[in-house]
Formats: sequence, structure tokens, C-alpha cells
Amino acid sequence: MRDAMSILIRPVVSEKTYDLMERGTYVFEIDSRATKVDVRNAVEQAFNVKVVNVNTLNRQGKSTRNARTGVVGRRPGSKRAFVTLRAGDTINLFEN
Repeated sequence: MRDAMSILIRPVVSEKTYDLMERGTYVFEIDSRATKVDVRNAVEQAFNVKVVNVNTLNRQGKSTRNARTGVVGRRPGSKRAFVTLRAGDTINLFEN
């Protein structure tokens, strides 16, 4: 098993994820090769909490166009994990 920080890249911060955090679901950007079992073990190891459910989502990168040359390219895609914790467990992501 790989270590937790190589699987969990960063937490996703947005208005939607703040609302989900109040309900006990946390969103992380993860390594594209990570499985749900890898994510479960990484979160439990890194934050000392009990994970109830893990949902993953592959996000395809948007297409872009260079305004000067007209060359079409792509932004990189990413993989996200929605991690639901046991009732009463929390992750303090933004404490000082």
C-alpha cells in the first residue's frame, strides 16, 4: 500500500464542498490510479477517522484554444473522491 499523501493530492475547496462538509462528506483530489479501497485506507490513516463510503469521479479536462494561433489543446483531467465519514467523525482541514 502506498502512503496516504501520495494518494490524497489536495482537498477540494468550493461552496459545494463546504456544504457537504457540514453533512460529513469530504472531497479530495486523488491520484488517477487510486482505487476506492486505497482512498479509504489513506483517509483513515491520515486523519484517524472511520470511512463509511467512498465515491470516485473522473473529470475530463476542458478543451482550450489559443486566441492568437487557433491551436486547440486540452487542460489536464483529474480524479476526485467523495468520502463520507461515520457520524460524529470530522476532519479539521482548515485549522490554524
